[in-house]
Amino acid sequence: MRRGAAVLFALLPVLAPLAAVAQAPEPDGYRMEEYRAPVPATLAGATVVGPEEAHALWQAGETAFIDVLPQAPRPPNLPEDTIWRDKPRESIPGATWLPNVGYGAIAEVTETYFRDGLAAATDSDLAHPVLFFCLEDCWMSWNAAKRALGFGYETVYWLPEGTDGWTLWDYPTERVTPRPD
Repeated sequence: MRRGAAVLFALLPVLAPLAAVAQAPEPDGYRMEEYRAPVPATLAGATVVGPEEAHALWQAGETAFIDVLPQAPRPPNLPEDTIWRDKPRESIPGATWLPNVGYGAIAEVTETYFRDGLAAATDSDLAHPVLFFCLEDCWMSWNAAKRALGFGYETVYWLPEGTDGWTLWDYPTERVTPRPD
């Protein structure tokens, strides 16, 4: 046995518990805090996909891709004459960016924005496939996909690796702007 393989086998008992810690259990409700943390491997009612499956869905062109990365608001204490520039978002080409809809609790106006954005992306067809993503280890996409299931969407995909996993495979991205209110 080669030395490298022997070292790997010796480390397996140490590394195995770390791998188990890296995934969170699926909660009954929405994640309400610590949105950048290990996510579950599952989402009841949805299909979990990796970057390769997501890319195949993207190429087929029959699934609405929904980016739910939050967008920081302009700080309220900035002087009025201060120039504020939103951080640019590189996303999956053709995706609809619906920022701030993935929090555990959302205001009625945000829920309406989310429903309207989904309706526009799916032509108000609850059977139209939708795929949710954000960044890797981001609960925002998990919450948004779960919420879409609650709205009655029938074919929901979740990409837990988000744009981090997408770009790791060297798939294309484009700069997107949030869908207007």
